[in-house]
Amino acid sequence: MFHKGSHLRLILPLSKHQYLLPCHAVTLVDKVAEDAAVAKLVLESDPQSLSETLAKPTFQWTPELVDKILKRLWNHGPKALQFFKHMDCHPTYIHSLSGFDHAIDIAARMRDFKTVWALVGRMRSLHCGPTPQTFAIIAERYVSSGKAHRAVNIFLSMHKHGCRQDLNSFNAILDILCKSKRVEMAHNLFKIFKGRFKADSISYNIITNGYCLIKRTSMALQVLKEMVERGINPTMVTYNTLLKGYFRCNQVKEAWDFYLEMKKRKCEIDVVTYTILVHGFGVAGEVKKSRRVFDEMVKEGVKPSVATYNALIQVLCKKDNVENALFVFKEMVGKGCVPNLIIYNVVIRGLCHVGEMERALEFRGRMEEHGFQPSVQTYNVVIRYFCDAGEIEKSLDLFGNMGDGSCLPNLDTYNVLISAMFVRKKSEDLVVAGKLLIEMVDRGFLPRKFTFNRMLNGLVLTGNQDFAKEILRIQSRCGHLLRHLKL
Repeated sequence: MFHKGSHLRLILPLSKHQYLLPCHAVTLVDKVAEDAAVAKLVLESDPQSLSETLAKPTFQWTPELVDKILKRLWNHGPKALQFFKHMDCHPTYIHSLSGFDHAIDIAARMRDFKTVWALVGRMRSLHCGPTPQTFAIIAERYVSSGKAHRAVNIFLSMHKHGCRQDLNSFNAILDILCKSKRVEMAHNLFKIFKGRFKADSISYNIITNGYCLIKRTSMALQVLKEMVERGINPTMVTYNTLLKGYFRCNQVKEAWDFYLEMKKRKCEIDVVTYTILVHGFGVAGEVKKSRRVFDEMVKEGVKPSVATYNALIQVLCKKDNVENALFVFKEMVGKGCVPNLIIYNVVIRGLCHVGEMERALEFRGRMEEHGFQPSVQTYNVVIRYFCDAGEIEKSLDLFGNMGDGSCLPNLDTYNVLISAMFVRKKSEDLVVAGKLLIEMVDRGFLPRKFTFNRMLNGLVLTGNQDFAKEILRIQSRCGHLLRHLKL
């Protein structure tokens, strides 16, 4: 982690507002959230004494609190699982289903599937699952690690773990495959099992959306045709999915014609339809038409949602100018529509994009005043733009604010900073990059082979051969893990 004014620090700085003694009861002051305070405690405590600390009567453990802490520790997988393990040994607390699902997702994100299945076994021993949601989590992580066939096998073998497949779990595996663009695999599975699970409109909508995601609208239309032939009525989700698919393929005229056909057929055009049009025209560069659709929506008596405002503000930031986006933001707030974290991040990104870094930071402060804590995406946006502007020290200062358990850095944070360290080609910068890489691995992230090779070359070229050897050992350890996962 990092101090302001220095490149690296190995220990988090003490804060009179948030510091927690690792062997004493937690003290919460100045509105520090309990889950953030405990997450900080877990990050700083000696693992050997953590169980004793967590067992103190000061803590009032509930499943909701444990879930929040696991979410806080999400981007430090080993610490999150350490906390989960300690709580599993707690004399009075018993993990909930949601707690197990969080822990399984964290272990699977680290590709530690041995721990995943051990946790599934533990769930069964406590008669606490697993459920279809548990298997959906595992399947999604297998797909993201390049093992789509393994994900399908997990779905097919659910019953062996005491959890029978049904239509919902069938739709879940189809959705996972389609969103990862394994659409043909999903469609083949659909063809085989659609009769057994009595595929419904949701099933067809998932396959339709999958083909739209890979820009094959002609296949999406064929799925729609089959849906109608089987006597299943298309829903507004179906029509909106196809409308979005046309825009994704940059088939703007076809999208507009399809929308007019929807109106002709007396479809109940909803806020989602208008939001798709606003975003689609804007991304295509037709900002005026995007705004006209927004105005038409209001005129028709359809109230814009937060998502609609988000779409318009995003379009204005990217294709028009950020001042107009800020005007719409102010208009939205004035009409009583409460902005969410996503909209704040969009505006911050827009300000950063035009070099208005100070205004972006001011807007982030305003966000906090309105009760929104910066997310990892908020930090990543500002860090990336500081790096692009060559102000690496400022990006490191921001990074240093992410280590207290309130918002831990994720894989993107590390990748952005490590890449930035190579710009100046200074020996000390590459040492910082190497230490970031080590911290990244210690937190359960697996760097790409390219990242390792670039790091090794940089360290050798700048005379840091000994450090390069240490990085090589870490690469070997990670490579062994990846080879093991190919079983």
